[in-house]
Amino acid sequence: MRSRVVPATLSCVIPCLNEQANLGVLLPELLTTLAQEDCTLEVIVVDDGSTDGTPEVMRHWAELHPEIIYLRLSRNFGKEAALTAGLEAARGDAVVCLDADMQHPPTLIRTMLARWRAGVQMVYAVRTTRHDESWFKRVGTRIFYALMRTSNGLGVPPNAGDFRLMDRKVVDALLRLPERDRFMKGLFAWVGFDSEPLPYVPPQRLHGVTKFRPLRLLRFAVDGLTAFTTWPLRLLSLLGAMLSLLAFLYGLFIIVSHWLHGDPVQGWATLITVILFFSGVNLMSLGVVGEYVARIFTEVKGRPVYLLRERMGRGLEAPKEDQS
Repeated sequence: MRSRVVPATLSCVIPCLNEQANLGVLLPELLTTLAQEDCTLEVIVVDDGSTDGTPEVMRHWAELHPEIIYLRLSRNFGKEAALTAGLEAARGDAVVCLDADMQHPPTLIRTMLARWRAGVQMVYAVRTTRHDESWFKRVGTRIFYALMRTSNGLGVPPNAGDFRLMDRKVVDALLRLPERDRFMKGLFAWVGFDSEPLPYVPPQRLHGVTKFRPLRLLRFAVDGLTAFTTWPLRLLSLLGAMLSLLAFLYGLFIIVSHWLHGDPVQGWATLITVILFFSGVNLMSLGVVGEYVARIFTEVKGRPVYLLRERMGRGLEAPKEDQS
């Protein structure tokens, strides 16, 4: 592990959706905290289709501080697309991703920078507790990470979110990946590199409420599982083989019973139950296969991950010289 020399350049990517109140607290704290570090800073705020006063607030900050870049997407494309937009705009030797809700403390970035300077290529924050979340979300998260661990050796660290610092090599590797339906937690794990967890206790959200509702979290989990695992398809193959074997054995039992005892055909209720059961299995199987086909359909269309409506600020880009 090779240590890095300072000074360095640092990019902070902040995706946001209707975070007007939180940005007014986060940005000054972030600038003050990182001013104590020996690095040149840029802050990239990606507005994922906010409908509150976020655009006005960010235009003011971008005019006041040239190190702040404001990217406004043309509509709500989702957090994964907003993160991708921020990573593509980032120019720093190291890039930090954090949320705008103040649950990712800016003071932890200094610890991340210290570990990066010691040679760690990715430092990711890991929640030590989830007591602030609902029972449904805690159980769902535990099941999700257990299912993700079955995927071809890909280890998505449990309780690790998007709050992390990445070396320039890691960011460049992420930007080479061609997926349009991007599940960033899986992509962070897939690219590899020297990674190190950083335990932390997330504070309470400062303003507003979370944008992730139960149905949206379920959709997010399905996207992650279909993007990085094939075990649902294999499970269906195994289920089909087992049901076929049971059907064959049951048919053999009926034939033998008829030969030995001469029983007439009976069991219409049983027959209807079996037919309905197999119909349900078939529909479920089509649904699972359809999820994978839908991802193929999305990818082959080749649409961009996001569209940019507005950009303000310079960040780490050198100012253009006046032309006479």
